[in-house]
Amino acid sequence: MQLKSALAAAALGAVLWTATPAPAPAASFVEVGKQAPITILINASPWYAGFEKAVDLYSQQTGNKVDLDVTPYGGMLEKARNAVRGGTSPYDLLNLDGGWTIEFYEGGFLKPLNDIDAGFTVPKELLSCGNTHYWNAAKRFRTPDGGKLMGVPPNCNVHILAYRKDLYDKAGLSAPKTYDDVLAACQKIQSPPNMYGFVARGERGNSIRYDFSTFMIGHGGEIVANPQEGDFTVTVNSPQVLAALNQFITLMKTCGPGNYGSIGQADMIQLMASGKAAAVQAVIAAWSNFEDKTKSAVVGKVAAAPVPAAVAGKKPGVVIGNWSFAVPKNTSDDKAKAAIAFLKWFMSPEAQRAYAEAGGIPVRVDTLKSDLASKPQFSWMPAYLDSVEASVASLGYAEAAAVEAAFGLRLNQALIGEMSPAKALNTAAGEIEAIFAKSGRKTGKLAPLPE
Repeated sequence: MQLKSALAAAALGAVLWTATPAPAPAASFVEVGKQAPITILINASPWYAGFEKAVDLYSQQTGNKVDLDVTPYGGMLEKARNAVRGGTSPYDLLNLDGGWTIEFYEGGFLKPLNDIDAGFTVPKELLSCGNTHYWNAAKRFRTPDGGKLMGVPPNCNVHILAYRKDLYDKAGLSAPKTYDDVLAACQKIQSPPNMYGFVARGERGNSIRYDFSTFMIGHGGEIVANPQEGDFTVTVNSPQVLAALNQFITLMKTCGPGNYGSIGQADMIQLMASGKAAAVQAVIAAWSNFEDKTKSAVVGKVAAAPVPAAVAGKKPGVVIGNWSFAVPKNTSDDKAKAAIAFLKWFMSPEAQRAYAEAGGIPVRVDTLKSDLASKPQFSWMPAYLDSVEASVASLGYAEAAAVEAAFGLRLNQALIGEMSPAKALNTAAGEIEAIFAKSGRKTGKLAPLPE
């Protein structure tokens, strides 16, 4: 899509929160000079509006042209795969889901950023985001130690619990600290179909796999044993994962709408924004939708809490679902340098502040701990930091997309009753083991759960 005019860009920050004025062009922003036009493949996500406004500001300040190809999540991977395999990529920056990155790293489809600009570094204030933007070829894993810098995260997306503080206060309830607290609160507050106590995504594929992961990690479960050290023994059918799945299903069926097995991100956001959900487990990028006066009936009524613990007394299971901006190997040198220039600008403190003010999720710790955090519209920042600092990256292998598809299908079947939870996990374990065996991994699986 063609970017808005400079006049529209001058309104940066006024769309989501009208009290926040647009930052004017300033000499304090990073100077990047005149650059070739670039095109970014970007996902149509809850944080997109904030990113679009930041890009508008970049063009306004620098005069450099940036086009955005805005694509639904389901089409992103195919477009990225096609782009890097053609003669010349139509995109100069690809926004890759963290779970897809290794496929592109191992395939040699991306330019390491220091091969484009030897002096390029990320600021020390940048959130680690699970190190999904690094690649250690020797270990076949994402680690900065001995690895190459392959990208820059535009967000470090993790879950938070968004809950109706007004309803919780009226019921004499405090912010939930465990999923048992969430269940107890939902049973006290909910009145379906007018008010559901808790909503998460149950839609098959990425949606349910990612939202279920907080339960799985919180119970001490994982998909595979130790991929960082090359042990791909499948552990998804462990007693811990079974306990997590039973807990997840109970919450979804007890507290959510009847179509819990088809709830996607847009559905969940709409239920909260329309005043029909008392709590949702949402990625932090969804927050601006609850505070947008043009779309939300609950402005000023929603509070953010860190991800609840699945087991009382244990750490919560927080899983990173971030993205990474990467440069295709088959883009031209001048456009690769222009992409680096944009990333330098985007990571600067001033740009990150403007990004936050426009509804984006900044990736700098100093921005998240700045004076913004004391303002009502940024009340999510402390809870987000608590969650992101406890988070782990998942799907750290090239087979991630295939593994997620298999696991996401079986989880959904367990949720809607097509399979028992134990059978679903046993079935997923066999399918995931076969995926790794086909790739020549050192793999295996646990003994089947009793069905």
